[in-house]
Amino acid sequence: MEFRKITEEASLHDRLDEKSVEELLHEMNEEDRKVAVAVSAVIPALNSLVTKIVERMKRGGRIFYLGAGTSGRLGVLDASEIPPTFGMPPELVVGLIAGGDTALRNPVENAEDDFDKGWEELVQRNINQEDTVIGIAASGTTPYVIGALRNARSRGILTASITCNPGSPVAMEAEIPIEVIVGPEFVTGSTRLKSGTAQKMVLNMITTTTMIQLGRVKGNRMVNMQLTNAKLIDRGTRMIIDELKLDYDQARNLLLIHGSVKKAIDSYHLQIK
Repeated sequence: MEFRKITEEASLHDRLDEKSVEELLHEMNEEDRKVAVAVSAVIPALNSLVTKIVERMKRGGRIFYLGAGTSGRLGVLDASEIPPTFGMPPELVVGLIAGGDTALRNPVENAEDDFDKGWEELVQRNINQEDTVIGIAASGTTPYVIGALRNARSRGILTASITCNPGSPVAMEAEIPIEVIVGPEFVTGSTRLKSGTAQKMVLNMITTTTMIQLGRVKGNRMVNMQLTNAKLIDRGTRMIIDELKLDYDQARNLLLIHGSVKKAIDSYHLQIK
């Protein structure tokens, strides 16, 4: 397939600077509606990827995201949300961004052009064959990502990619390429828009389904979430009330003693046996 950089093609909307706020909002929303449709088309690839990830994580494997710019930030964001949401150690899903933590807020010149750096960072984290490396690049051309995927795949490590152009160099390096083709951006070339939204949706799907399969959700509830603020303590308390039919103070005390909804409920059931 010939590589076509759809993400750089001219927007379907023109004269943006002459339009009203309402017109701009409606037209952006029109474009955003295309994202979920594009994501639905890659569910077969996601199914294959998540199934393989779950098998590996049950044996102690980890997920590594690599990206630059917006793509890198989205990977770091998704990884950072796993411990508080599912109570998992931060080492199990790791987001790496070209240029390091500085690049989360400020561009780091030429960082994404370093072909070897991504793999070096994975080696520093003792990458092994139970792990999964997922390269994120809207354009599909980022050398930092290409180098990491190529090195990982050549060593028998599971690799995947999330891109928004068909047949990209990044996708060619991945065992499981996930190509979410959302079309030209509302502002020409601004992949923080539809492409970024698509990537975020895909990342949500990967980690959420993985965590559910690993038993970190009961029913539809985050029973392993970290109790980091009053809102989450209240949420956890109400989960326990629904499950065990205790009064509020009893449920809250049980939660605070055990530190998670799951541990509180399991402990209660053991006590009444």
